[in-house]
Amino acid sequence: MDGRDTDLKKELDTTLQTRRELGEEYESALVDSFLEKVDQRIDAAVERRVRRQVAEQQLTAARDSRSPKPTDSFGERFGFGIVSLVLAVPLSAIGGGVAQLPGLLVAWAGIVGVNVVQAARTNPGLFTGRRRADKDDAWDE
Repeated sequence: MDGRDTDLKKELDTTLQTRRELGEEYESALVDSFLEKVDQRIDAAVERRVRRQVAEQQLTAARDSRSPKPTDSFGERFGFGIVSLVLAVPLSAIGGGVAQLPGLLVAWAGIVGVNVVQAARTNPGLFTGRRRADKDDAWDE
């Protein structure tokens, strides 16, 4: 038994003792009084649980509403550019050697396409003309 159960048991014992002393004519008033105390305890426990659940929901909503931080750092973008250029040399040689100018154009179209997709992924709104709201631009002033 925890502290609340012992308090409730004491209340019940006190109510029963009072009923024995006062007689049956006060029984309904004593029972009503005891039940009111039980209701108050239940209401307080429910209110605490509801407050806790609301706080947890607000915390979860606050966590979910945060905008995700960009996962691409400057190093990742720089590395992607270097890898793209390093792979462009052998792809150009293979494409140009096998199919001359059309092969070279296809190789470079693939390289440009991969870089465009990467740029669009790291800069949302780059090709639609809209900017992200979280970036401050000193040129707009």
